[in-house]
Amino acid sequence: MKPISHQRQNLHMMEQERSPSPPKTKPTEILSLKVIKNHHYQSYKRQHDDLDKCSKTTWGSNPPTWGQIKCLVDTAKNAIKGWGQEETPAVLLLAMITIISQQVDTAEAQNIPLHTSLLESQRCLQYLSPTLYRDGDLMLGGFFPLYYMKQDAEISRLSFLLQPKTDVKVTRWFWKNYQFVLVLYFTIEEINRNSHLLPNISLGFHVYNAFASDQFTLWSTLLWLSENIEALPNYNCQTNSKSIAVISGTKSAFSAEIGTLLELYRIPQVTYGPFHPMLSDRDQFPSLYQMAPKDSFLAHAMISLLLHFGWTWVALFVSDDMKGEQFLWNLKTEMIKNGICVAFTEKLSAPKTMYGSSDITFMSRIRVSSANVHILYGEIDSLITMDIAAEFFLTTGKVWIMTRKWDIVIYEMDHMLHSFHGSFSFSHHKGEIPGFRHFLKRVNPSQYPGDFYFSKLWLHAFQCSPVGSLCGKIGVCPPNSSLEFMPGNIDIMTISDSSYFIYIAVYAIAHVLHQMLLEKIEMGSSGHTDKPRILSWELHPFMKKIQFTNTAGDHISLDEEANHMAHYDIENTVNFPAGLGLMVKVGEIFSKSPHDQLLIINDKIIEWPIGFTENSQSVCSQSCLPGFRKIPQEGRPICCFTCGFCPDRHISNQTDEDHCFQCSIYEYPNSERTHCIPKVVIFLAFEDSLGMTLACIALCFSVITVVVLGFFMKHKDTPIVKANNRNLSYILLISLFLCFLCSLLFIGHPNMVTCTLQQITFGLVFTVAVSTVLAKTITVILSFKVMKPGRTMRWLLVSGAVNSVIPICTLIQLIFCGIWLATSPPFIDIDAHSEHGHIIILCNKGSLTAFYCVLGYLGSLALASFTVAFLARNLPDTFNEAKFLTFSMLVFCSVWVTFLPVYHSTKGKIMVAMEVFAILASSAGLLGCIFFPKCYIIIMRPDKNCLKNFKNRKSSRGKKAF
Repeated sequence: MKPISHQRQNLHMMEQERSPSPPKTKPTEILSLKVIKNHHYQSYKRQHDDLDKCSKTTWGSNPPTWGQIKCLVDTAKNAIKGWGQEETPAVLLLAMITIISQQVDTAEAQNIPLHTSLLESQRCLQYLSPTLYRDGDLMLGGFFPLYYMKQDAEISRLSFLLQPKTDVKVTRWFWKNYQFVLVLYFTIEEINRNSHLLPNISLGFHVYNAFASDQFTLWSTLLWLSENIEALPNYNCQTNSKSIAVISGTKSAFSAEIGTLLELYRIPQVTYGPFHPMLSDRDQFPSLYQMAPKDSFLAHAMISLLLHFGWTWVALFVSDDMKGEQFLWNLKTEMIKNGICVAFTEKLSAPKTMYGSSDITFMSRIRVSSANVHILYGEIDSLITMDIAAEFFLTTGKVWIMTRKWDIVIYEMDHMLHSFHGSFSFSHHKGEIPGFRHFLKRVNPSQYPGDFYFSKLWLHAFQCSPVGSLCGKIGVCPPNSSLEFMPGNIDIMTISDSSYFIYIAVYAIAHVLHQMLLEKIEMGSSGHTDKPRILSWELHPFMKKIQFTNTAGDHISLDEEANHMAHYDIENTVNFPAGLGLMVKVGEIFSKSPHDQLLIINDKIIEWPIGFTENSQSVCSQSCLPGFRKIPQEGRPICCFTCGFCPDRHISNQTDEDHCFQCSIYEYPNSERTHCIPKVVIFLAFEDSLGMTLACIALCFSVITVVVLGFFMKHKDTPIVKANNRNLSYILLISLFLCFLCSLLFIGHPNMVTCTLQQITFGLVFTVAVSTVLAKTITVILSFKVMKPGRTMRWLLVSGAVNSVIPICTLIQLIFCGIWLATSPPFIDIDAHSEHGHIIILCNKGSLTAFYCVLGYLGSLALASFTVAFLARNLPDTFNEAKFLTFSMLVFCSVWVTFLPVYHSTKGKIMVAMEVFAILASSAGLLGCIFFPKCYIIIMRPDKNCLKNFKNRKSSRGKKAF
């Protein structure tokens, strides 16, 4: 391939300014009559004649005036309107003429001479130099993306037989990136003024455009290596060069490609673009150093922001490359840990040519997606795809979260409703560059007359050029002509990440040179001069271990593993009309480890996207309120769920709970299932209406029993009392009195004494009562069945041996109670489930087996008494209580047989009340059935309670029989 000739270094290129109107074809600033005349000449000859007439009659031989050009513009506009609005050439030319008309009106109103403002500015704008040079003792090479060139399709065809052509067009200017050049000016001037850093040595630079296209990637590098003589591959013409290092970056691919070339000469390359793990490969790029810190904690930082706002349904847009895959894996891992789900993932492919056509159909998914938060991450090429897509698909109501590298590719926004308005941007924390803002406010092209970029920027922004600049004086600049008052779509005053990294990169190289020079001077340089010769490869040992604190107060080190703490700034993108865009810092995040993070954010100053508010959500399913739990939907992410009400005795006191939590046994949930309420402790107390009623009944029957006992003792010598063994009657009445009183043990606050005495006392006194009834029944049978003297049965009746039934039966019951107390005695227990909102204190019987043994034994005695009494029911009934005993045992057994199922079907204090009621009912049955008839006779029919009347009734019945 033949070298590029030196005569073609100053290229004449046609700029293509970006149009704010929807058509994407860029009109030129100079209207060529030939374009109009040659288009549809036969069909529109009349309009062609009008244009010629206007130009011939008004121009003449003198230079045209603004009014004459306005005449031509108006005529051309009317002619094009007649062509038909549906024809694409007509639409494009009409837009072109409209722009020129506006420029003509402005220039005419300011009374600017035509030949000065239009012709000279066009000559200056057409000039394009491949390099920007500033001399110094030591030189730095700078490769910055300042404009983009695109070859025509025919010229782009590769051929190794012909010299490559450079007839290209500037299709896009990156005006914001001129800040890279300005920060280089500022930093080098600051270092050169510093007497303590590189004294007596000045730094200079060569700035080249970093072509972001495959056709021109190595062009600037070859020019730099050949010292602008010719682009000679495989040659380094810098035999006596003062160049010692290169500052490049933006795209990792660009740094990698030129790094391969620079590595041949071991020239240090310091990158200012985003960190890329590929460039950290010391085997492949031993001479490359990255100023940007690692993004190891970026995924954690973004997750912290999502959790802060409660966004759990997120769409991901990542570049389709190794770095994008690594970030996607890290992000999804953290999202799973924190319960955040991915609505969909879109991998962005880089266009074949920068700003070329690419597939943007995925943008339609954004509008229909329920995800209102989108995370954007990737390399520069793939981010350009999103930049282009945002022009065709305006998305509102969506929040974008991205990295600060986005400002490298995003270009001027000329309307307020931009898709990225209100987005969040993460960037590594950077300090302010002292004095840089003041420098930007006062600098102008006249201070750097050799800088054609600065002149172009000034002409583009203010349509003028000051005296002393590259273009000379053009027009009249406004009084506020300054970089501070640039058009809103060109923000030079806000320091970008790349600019800050350029600043510290230059300082890092300066400190390395300073240390190396000190060492050379101490060791004695070979030239014995004040300025020892420095070779670029000698910098590497010093660059690997350099550490210093810059003027911004930041600790700088080129060791990638030196800083283990991540510190990110969170910025909010705010777009205003007329393309004014600002990056407002709204928060910070510090991260020492994934589990040690601190997020500081000011929600009040955040500008949200159109259609999105602070309270807006990005969720797959609406949050489950307290009192509900999430029920996952089968086959969908965990963030998609339905809400179910917490079950009984369970609560959830926070939103989006996965599970409901059970209240303790001492608490119960409120009706909303949002919190637990302490239960009220209750028991069968004397103060309760039920407890008071049962206690009164027990006391009343106890008094009645005492009264009956008194009557019997008062009338102890009467036949009705003596006839049925009055001693047994006394024992029975006393036992019934104790039965009524023992029911009081079941009422009141339970304690260990009452719990122990309840069942034992109940079992024993009822055993005495029932065994007494059994003894009385046996006595009745013996009295009527065993009448002959001398028999053993008669002896038993007379001797009172029947009374031994009572202690024998009681002793057996006592043995059962002793075993019960020895094995599993009753104890105090609580019942937290029987009554809602209450804890019932009661006595647990301990061993149910022992309890039923006691109760069963008591039932067997009652059944035996009932059986014996039933057999004696037909005996003579005068002073015979067999029928009463039978009926009393029937009542007793009926009460306790009914008690068992009812007792087991009740809970809490009602169960205790049922046991008390059974005791009272059975005791009252015995008392009423056995003693009330006798009391009736004693009180109401005393005539029947005498032996004389009994004999008279017997003799009268005998006479009647005869």
